[in-house]
Amino acid sequence: MTIPTTPPRAAAGRSVTPAARTTGERLDAATAGLPAPVAVVDLDALDANADDLVRRAGGTPVRVASKSVRVRHVLERVLERPGFAGVMAFAATEARWLAGHGVRDVLLGYPTVDTVAVDAIAADACAAAAVTFMVDDTAQADLLAAAAHRHGRRLRVCLDVDASLRVGRGPLVVHLGVRRSPVRTPDDAARLAAAVEQRGLEVRGVMFYEAQVAGLPDTSPAVRLVKAASVRELAHRRADVVDAVATVLGHPLELVNSGGTGSLEVSAAAPAVTEVTAGSGLFVPTLFDGYRAFEPRPAAFFGLDVVRVPAAGWATVFGGGYVASGPASPSRLPRPVWPAGLRLAPREGAGEVQTPLRVPARADLRVGDRVWFRHAKAGEVMERFAHVHLVRGDRVETSVPTYRGEGVCAG
Repeated sequence: MTIPTTPPRAAAGRSVTPAARTTGERLDAATAGLPAPVAVVDLDALDANADDLVRRAGGTPVRVASKSVRVRHVLERVLERPGFAGVMAFAATEARWLAGHGVRDVLLGYPTVDTVAVDAIAADACAAAAVTFMVDDTAQADLLAAAAHRHGRRLRVCLDVDASLRVGRGPLVVHLGVRRSPVRTPDDAARLAAAVEQRGLEVRGVMFYEAQVAGLPDTSPAVRLVKAASVRELAHRRADVVDAVATVLGHPLELVNSGGTGSLEVSAAAPAVTEVTAGSGLFVPTLFDGYRAFEPRPAAFFGLDVVRVPAAGWATVFGGGYVASGPASPSRLPRPVWPAGLRLAPREGAGEVQTPLRVPARADLRVGDRVWFRHAKAGEVMERFAHVHLVRGDRVETSVPTYRGEGVCAG
C-alpha cells in the first residue's frame, strides 16, 4: 500500500543513527519519513512474545484473541507459527470476514444478536463450517437455529460458562471477576446443552474465561491470594461442567477453552482444557506491566509529534486521546515512554486533538520532535489508525492495514 511521507527529519537534541541503542531511537529512525500520528509494531518484540506464549502454554494450542490485535496481517503472521491454532473473534461480522480470508477456525468469543451477520454466515458454506458461535441463553440459540433452518445448515456453538470466584453464602456472597455468563454450575451447563441440541444446533464445547486470574496484574499478596483461590475452585468446577455436558451429548467435547495472557500456564495445565486463548501478550500494553508470570516486552507503540512548546518544561503533541475501555482511571490513559520522564498533565490528560506533556529538562523537546507512547490495552489503539508499520530494528519492514484500514468496524 502507498503511505504518504514527509521529508525525513532528525529530532532536535537527539542523534538518530542505524546503531540506535534505545527503542525510541530505533522507532525515530524507522519512521523518520512518516507523518504522525503513526502506529508501529516492533517485530522482534512481537516474535519473542509469541514464542513466550507458546512456551508458557506448554504444548496446549493457543487461540489468538483478535480484539487484542485488530490487524489481519499480524493475526495471519502469528497463526503461521507452531503452537497457535485458530482465532477468537469478538463480533459476528468480523468472524465472517476472517473466514472469508481463509481462517478456518473462528470461535466467536461473545454471544451475538446480529441477525444479518448470522444469516450471512449460515448462507455461506465455508463461513458456516469455520465459525463457532457463543451462547449462554436459549434466546441466542433460537436466533442461530432460525438462520440454520433457513439455509439448511447445522451451525456449531460453544457454551460460555461463568468462571468468576464467589466467596460466601446467600446474601453475603462476594462476586470476584467479570459479569459474563448466567451459566455457572454443571446442571446449568447440562440444561443449556440439551436445549441447544434440541434446536438442531451442534454443541462443540465450552469456554471459561477467568478474568480475575488472566486479566488482573499481580499487584499485591491479596490479589495473588484471590488468584490462587480462583484457580483451585475453577479446576474442580470446570471438570464437573465438562463431564456434565459430555454426558448430555453422549461424547467427549471437542473444545474446552480457557485462560488468557495472564494465566496461560495454569489454564493449559488443567486436565480438561484443550486450548487457551491469548492476545494482549503479543503487544503487551501497559495494563500488563504488573504481571509476574512473564517478562513484558512492549511491541506496539504510537508516535505523536510536538507541535508547540507553550512554556519551559512543557511540550504539546498533536493527538493522543486514545483512552482504553474499562473503569475511568489513570490506568486507562496512554503512557509517554520516550523520551524518558515525560508525564501527562493531570488536569488535561490525553487530549482529543492535542496532549500537553510535562517535560524534564534533560529531554529538551522542541517543535518537530517525536514522542512515543504505549496504549493501556492491546488492540484498541489500532482502531485509531488505518495502517500500522511493522518495524525490524530501525527500519520499516512493511506497512499493513488495520481492521479500520480494511473497512472493518465490528464494534
